[in-house]
This record gives sequence, C-alpha cells and structure tokens, in this order.
Amino acid sequence: MNIKAKREKVQSLSKKSVINVLSQDEFSKKVQVIEQELKASTWRGLETNGKFEKNDKLSFISDEMLIVGCDIGSETHYIRAIDTRGRELSRGAFEFSNSSEGFASAKAWVLNLAAENDKKQIVLGLEPTGHYWFAIAAWMVSNGISVVQVNPYAVKQSKEIEDNSQLKDDRKDPKIIVNLVKDGNYGMPYLPEAIYADMRRLSMFRDQLTEDRIRNINRLHREMKIYFPEYMDAFGKIDGAFALEVLKVAPIPSDIVALEAEGVKSLWHEAKLRGRGYSRAGAIVDYAKRSVGLTDGTDAGREAIRWFAEQIIKLDEQLAEVENVLHQKCMEIPHAENILEINGVGENILAGILAEMGDISRFDDVKEIQKLSGMGLVACSSGKHKGQTKISHRGRKRLRYWLFQAAKSAVSHAPEFKELHVYYTTRSVNPLKKMQSLIVIACKILRIIYTILNTGTRYDPEKMLKDIRHPQRVTVEAAA
Repeated sequence: MNIKAKREKVQSLSKKSVINVLSQDEFSKKVQVIEQELKASTWRGLETNGKFEKNDKLSFISDEMLIVGCDIGSETHYIRAIDTRGRELSRGAFEFSNSSEGFASAKAWVLNLAAENDKKQIVLGLEPTGHYWFAIAAWMVSNGISVVQVNPYAVKQSKEIEDNSQLKDDRKDPKIIVNLVKDGNYGMPYLPEAIYADMRRLSMFRDQLTEDRIRNINRLHREMKIYFPEYMDAFGKIDGAFALEVLKVAPIPSDIVALEAEGVKSLWHEAKLRGRGYSRAGAIVDYAKRSVGLTDGTDAGREAIRWFAEQIIKLDEQLAEVENVLHQKCMEIPHAENILEINGVGENILAGILAEMGDISRFDDVKEIQKLSGMGLVACSSGKHKGQTKISHRGRKRLRYWLFQAAKSAVSHAPEFKELHVYYTTRSVNPLKKMQSLIVIACKILRIIYTILNTGTRYDPEKMLKDIRHPQRVTVEAAA
C-alpha cells in the first residue's frame, strides 16, 4: 500500500470516529430526554377511576412503549424487551443483581433500548415471587418506570407457547412474562402504603408468633408425654397460665412433689394469678406422686420443659403487644368501629381482614375482593356436562382465613347470622352443607364490611336479613 492510500485510509477512519462521537452525543441526549419524560403509572391512577378491564389494559400498552419482562430471583434478576408486535428488541436476557447498582444498570439497559427503538415510555412486567419483587417494584416506580404483574399460574401454563418446549428457566421466563403483558394479561401490583403497610406487617408478624407458639406447645406436649404422662389430667390445659408457671419452676413430677400444694399455690400467688386454679394444687401434686413417667434423663428433660414453658410465656407477652398495636392501627381506619357492631366480629378478626384487604378505594366492586380472597365461584362445564361449583382457592389465603373465622364467630354469637345459617342448611330447595353455608355467610360479611367502609353506614341486623331473598324465613326456634 502506497503512502497516498494510507493517508486516505487514515482520513476516512478519522471522519468515521468524528461521526461516531457526534452520534454518541446525540444518542446520550436522546436517552436523557426519555429519562426525563418517564412517568410511572400505578394502581392509584388506573384502578381508582372505574374498572381497569382487559380493553383498558390493552390500550395502556401503546406503540410508543417499551415492554420489558423480568424474572425475579432472590439475588439475580433477568429481563428481556419486546415491542407491541411481539418482536424482541434485546439480543438476549440481561442479568443484574438485586441491589441499587443492579437496578441502575437495568434502567440504563432499558433506556438505551428505548432510545434505539424510538420508545418514550417503559413498562416492566414481573412474576411476583414471594417477597423478592417488593424492592425492585418500588425502585422502578420511583424512577418513572411503570410496573405490572402477571399471574405465576399463567406463566406456567404459557411456557410451551413460546417454543413448544416444557423448558422453564430464568432466561425463558422473561419472554413469557413480557408476551403476557403485551396481550393485556396482567394486573397492577399493590404494595400497602402508610397505615395499611404497618397493619399488613403487624398481621404477618402476629401469624409468625402464633406459629412459633404452636410449635413450642407441640414440643412441650412431647416432653410431658415422656416424663409426666398424666399432665393433661393434672393441669387440664398445658398452655394455661397456671400450668406454665408451675412447669417453668418444677418441670418434673419429682419437683412438683417437692413443692407440695402450698408451694404450688405460692408460685401462682407470686405470679399474681387469679381464678379457680388454686383449688387444683392438691390434685396436681397427687398426680405427680402417682406418675409413671420416666425417671432417667430427667436433667435434660427438665431443661427442655422449662425452656419451652418460658418461650410460650414470652410469646404470649409479645403477641399481646403486637395485637394491641394492631388494634390501635385498625381503629384509625375510617368507619372501622362500625364493623365491630357485628356480634362475633372482634378486633382480632377485623384487624386481620383489613390488613389483608388493604386500601378499599382500589376496588370498584366487592366481587373483586371476593376473588382476591379465593372465594370466587368457579365451575367447569361443557355441553351437557355440568361441573360442580366451588370456590377457586386462589388469592390471599390469610384474607380467606379471617373471613371464614368471621363467619364461624358470627354464626356462634349473632342471632341474625345463626338464623341465616339455619335457613341455608335446612331450606327445601338446594339446601347447603354447613361448610358451604359458612362460605356464603363469609361472603355476606365481606359485603357488609365493604359497604360500611365505603359509606360509613351503621350495621343493622334487620336490614341485613331483609336483603336476603328467600320464600320463607326459617328461625332458629322453628328449626329446633
């Protein structure tokens, strides 16, 4: 190659580098403009102005929007991007960590894709996996990126549509998720805010403490079966205050015998216990004297029983504190006190329902809450085949649990719900089983709670019964 040719080549390369520098500057400005104009849409803006139905969801995904799918992991996330035609704009899955640096790199990646493809807004679809999606969803919304979520069951059922393969992994899932978002098969995520966030966390903490308490009680039962098999006859209730005060000081029958009846009574007196338990002190000592429990290994058994008894007492104190705070938070919600006028629906049940339900303003109809609780009715019918109607069991199981507890308690304590339960189970046309009746009553209580919170009306038992359409009301006395 001669000198002239070399010089022309160098000049050509220098011109290209100048063009590249200029285009890179223009591209950076384009990215900055997109970043400044990003606006995140949330449930508050989309779901509180009427029903956000399938057509609304399809309209929300506009042609100027970059659609991103994210597979959530405990430490690492994967994202892929498409346009509204389903064409993949990314060459593959982008991997980033569950940290501020990782989130920032993911945002830079999607902004570059948006600039390259002339997109002005970004929507991120994700599959809610446990609690791992909370941080990334909140971070993306605060940085102007809309976040939607798809049903994990829909992702599982759609895995073969992409490539006729049963494969489901971290790099394939984002493509499945992003196509579900494109087709409008998504929902707006809801993270509780303000008082509802505190109530949700307190309610979950209460459930965790309750589980720990039950676990310790079961372990205590095991130890007592070995060293003091007659403990149920002696104490009656192993997790009662009188029994626990004795067991944390005198766990083994020989220890109880050494205390004698007066020593047992003094333990209760020092603990400031009141009630009829004092009369059982002598019987407890008698059962301890006649016990057939093991006498070998009592040193280890003594420590285990004492530890479990102390843990149960400590958990009872913690549960009382958590429930007290939860009840106070519950009463801060407008019109919540009116719901307590329903006999059988106490503070514990009401706090559980409100904590799991969250801000009621996001619901346009009580059927949405019924579906959220997994109490929506479903049936599988085709042609002449009529499937059995049952509840879906899909949704927030804790909300379903508290509604069912409310129904059981109301049937036991409220005459109007007892009357309703009798009618449903004894009517001549299509009588319900007891469990079915309780589910129907749970849905009725949900409708009452929804109406009270929305309108602030007072609970009226007579009006509730009048709203029930049936040809002949069966009273509790008539059924008896």
